[in-house]
Amino acid sequence: MTSNYQKIRFFRRHIPTFSCIPGCHDCCGPVTASSEEMANLPQKTDAEHEAALADLSCPHLSDKGCQVYDDRPLICRLFGTSKSLPCPHGRRPEMMIDEDLEAKIMLFMRETRQVLV
Repeated sequence: MTSNYQKIRFFRRHIPTFSCIPGCHDCCGPVTASSEEMANLPQKTDAEHEAALADLSCPHLSDKGCQVYDDRPLICRLFGTSKSLPCPHGRRPEMMIDEDLEAKIMLFMRETRQVLV
């Protein structure tokens, strides 16, 4: 049986990447992540979570950008790589994510406990 950690590693390796506009954080809003993904992120205080939510932001976003970029959740990685989650500035990878893979990721997110980052 494949563990959730193995699935996450597989998905991360196969989600295409692209370059964002430097300084843009338009897709960095409140998101959810699996418990396994959350285990890799630094814990934030209730006050930090509340402040980020009030700003419709992410508690891991600073004035220097995403503080957890290498460990960012799957949903963050999908932004701009999928027709259903387009970059608001039209940025995208050369090849968008495979639709079957995207469906598997979405199913994984529906079937796992998701918590607010």
